[in-house]
Amino acid sequence: MQSNTTSKRNLSLWQVVIIGIAYMTPMTVFDTFGIVSGVTYGRVPLTYLLALVAVLFTAQSYGRLVKEYPSSGSAYTYTRSIFGAHTGFMVGWSSLLDYILLPMINSLLAGIYLQSLLPAVPVWVSILIFTSLVTFFNCCNIKILANANFLFVGLPVLLMVVFIYMVVHDLSSSHGIQRVMTLAPLLNQHHSIMPLISGAAILCFSYLGFDAVTTLSGETENPSGIIPKAIFYTALSGGVIFFVAAWFIQLYYPDNSAFKNPTEALPEIVLYVGGRLFQSIFLVAILCNTFASALASHASSARLLNIMGKENRLTSPVFGYIHPKTNTPLYCVLLTGIISLSSIFFGLDTAVSLISFGALVAFSSVNICVIAKFACQEKRVASFRDIFNHLISPCCGLASVAFMWVSLDHDAFVLGSVWAAAGLVWVIYNSVSKSSVMASE
Repeated sequence: MQSNTTSKRNLSLWQVVIIGIAYMTPMTVFDTFGIVSGVTYGRVPLTYLLALVAVLFTAQSYGRLVKEYPSSGSAYTYTRSIFGAHTGFMVGWSSLLDYILLPMINSLLAGIYLQSLLPAVPVWVSILIFTSLVTFFNCCNIKILANANFLFVGLPVLLMVVFIYMVVHDLSSSHGIQRVMTLAPLLNQHHSIMPLISGAAILCFSYLGFDAVTTLSGETENPSGIIPKAIFYTALSGGVIFFVAAWFIQLYYPDNSAFKNPTEALPEIVLYVGGRLFQSIFLVAILCNTFASALASHASSARLLNIMGKENRLTSPVFGYIHPKTNTPLYCVLLTGIISLSSIFFGLDTAVSLISFGALVAFSSVNICVIAKFACQEKRVASFRDIFNHLISPCCGLASVAFMWVSLDHDAFVLGSVWAAAGLVWVIYNSVSKSSVMASE
């Protein structure tokens, strides 16, 4: 078995950003709108802005650490470098819940969407075909994947533009241009702040994935220069897409009283605005968006497995393998595909409940790493700029993550803790094994 562990650096800034945006799945703004509109009393666009500000503090921490540690690995690499191998492994292990299970969720969603479009095809067949295609693309060169995502992200965004045009045309024809030229989607008669915070805690999860671009450092030109920009642009681009889409949805639906089922408002939103034909086209676009997210999340998951696996002597022959022609972590890609196929046997709620735990562990650790390294270890707090970058910004990031921890589902916390405990058992076992080998020598 050839175990070449070096990847070619051939990704540009915008290719990395596109992968990051695909990971975030911009169409989720339609899925969550009904819920958040009810929670915030019709102030979804303002809530997206609040969530974006909170996320950008953590994105700033990621960008700061990438410049110091340009190698791939995200929160795992940073924590390992600053706090040691054991702590790094625990953070990486917990983060795997986010990275590994998101491809599974995309496969589940694809099965649901395809069942609606092609009811005669069994769900398990749809999941099998979808996952096989995603795995195949990820076995190819990373540039092919990035270029494919231009198409699969571009089509849903184009349909969002069509949706906005329909909203503007319908409202201006029925109520005049003054109905469109208003700040009502941003500000209304409700002024309480706590509903906005509750809504932002929900919407922060829409931004999950901006950190995933750090796993592409090993395949990016000049990672210390490009990846920090890619993190910021990914979070900001996602925020702009979410905000603009939410603005026009809120403009059309000032509150969620029009929805029969606010928790599943997407079909109603596009049906009322564009009719049944547009609803069907939109469903196809959502499927494309899911495919793009699956491509991106599959790639990030495989690369985190590769990074963690090659640093352990027991797993490096398999997890550390890089295919000599495609420069992809082939066995990690295939393993991620197998895990995604297990979605045939699981429900969506089970997988979703675990993802948030892993993401919050990563976000918390990255903000703590910035404070520990630059403020505590290196004492780089001489100027106001240093104080902001190394203390104020990461502390604000920790505060925003704290709100998300408070809103975390109880089952997610319990299941995530069990997963973390399993990782701790592995750390103890590995340490005992090494001690035994050293003692025998």
